[in-house]
Order: sequence, then structure tokens, then C-alpha cells
Amino acid sequence: MKKTLLLPLLAATLALAACGKPAADSSKLVVAATAVPHAEILAVVKPILQKEGLELDVKVFNDYVQPNDQLVQKQVDVNYFQTEPYLDAYNRDRKTDLTKVIGVHIEPFGAYSRRFKSLADLPVGADVVIPNDPSNNSRALILLHKAGVITLKDPTNALATQRDIIANPKQLKFRELDSAMLPRVLDQVDLALINTNYALDAGLNPTQDALAIESKDSPYVNFLVARPDNKDDPRVQQLAKALTSPEVKAFIAEKYKGAVLPAF
Repeated sequence: MKKTLLLPLLAATLALAACGKPAADSSKLVVAATAVPHAEILAVVKPILQKEGLELDVKVFNDYVQPNDQLVQKQVDVNYFQTEPYLDAYNRDRKTDLTKVIGVHIEPFGAYSRRFKSLADLPVGADVVIPNDPSNNSRALILLHKAGVITLKDPTNALATQRDIIANPKQLKFRELDSAMLPRVLDQVDLALINTNYALDAGLNPTQDALAIESKDSPYVNFLVARPDNKDDPRVQQLAKALTSPEVKAFIAEKYKGAVLPAF
């Protein structure tokens, strides 16, 4: 008799618990991004997606670690801020498997100085700051190699380090800092190698202010990134399509005037 009463009660309890569990919102997508230009580009696609019935919730970060960490932890659905070499390094170091969805734009990386008008003017022993994360660290060194300031053992190595410098005629003194810090110390150093998103955020004009800048064929495309479990989600694919729309291409051309280039 007791078992007969308990079974319906247990079933009812489980049913209530199931009703109380929050379901995934199929009309909403949470995106982690850095402020410039990523969040600005997402602001262009937001009304496009809204007309299609998809709400875009953009969470802005000022560092390169949290957007990936939160994607792994499923605090966000996708992120939009990074290049393939950076993603590869993150996955290798953290033993994760975040995956590219689509390439959206290129931000030519630049070398900046408040003290000198050309790289040739750099004095012997100049104080140079570069990003401390592996992919952007290498990117800075490769740019200086192509500009003839240093020589790398293998300039095609996307993860080259200071140990790979085989010639440094000006005896440059390198310091490695968090990428977000580089614009803030520009006045205190001889040269800073800065990611374009942080350069733009600091009011720099890469096409005018950089003493050296990557060419338009830079392989460092910024990708929309997801997890293996949701990369084929219709909402993610909907965002990917909007990010590579004619409206976004026109916005990038008008807004950034060469400092950011469409990759589609």
C-alpha cells in the first residue's frame, strides 16, 4: 500500500523538478567579445538578427583569457576576439578543444612610438614592450623581423620567441606585458607592439601612427569561435552568416578605413 502511494508521489516530484529546470533559450545567443572592433561589429549585426528573431547578448571583456575560459565553462555560447594561432595556443595549453566557426576580419598588428618617428631612429638599447601571450608575442617579433630591426631564425614560425632572435643590431631590450597594458605604457617606452583592437581603443590610428604594420595579406584572421557541442547550432550559424554580410563589410570599410580589413 505504501509503495503504491509512493510511486505516484515520486513521479509527481520528478515532473515538478523537470518543470523547474531552466531550458536553453533558442531565441538568444550570448557572445563574449573585446570592445574594439569586435563589439562594435556585433552592434551592427544585432538589429539584423533581431529582425530574424534572435537576440544577441554581447558581453564585453578587456582581456584575452576570460572570453575563452567562459566559453569552455558554458557561461557564454560563442566568442569573437581571437586569431587562429592564439586559439591554437590556448587549446594546447589548457587542453581544450574550442573550434573556429568563421573568419570575419583582420587587424594588422603595429609598432608604435611617442618618442621616435621611424624604427631607424631607435637608439641602441631601446626599451621595447611586446605582448606576453605566445601567439601575439611571436607576431610582434615577426613584424620586427620583416621591418629589418631584428633577425629571427625562422620568421615563418608562428610561435617564435626571443630565444629565436639570431641578430639584434640595436641591442633592443624586450619586456613582455599583458596586451591590454601596452597602450598605457606607450609614453614610458621607446617602442610598443600593440594589437589593433587595443590601439584603436586608445585612440591610435594604425594606418597613420604605426611605424611598422602588417601587410593586408596578414594570416591573423579574427574568428568567431564555439565549442564542438554547439558549433553547428542554427543560432551560431545565423550569427556567422550575419558577421560576413555585405552590411558588415561596408561598416568595416567606412568605420576603420584600413585599420581593420574584412576577411570575407
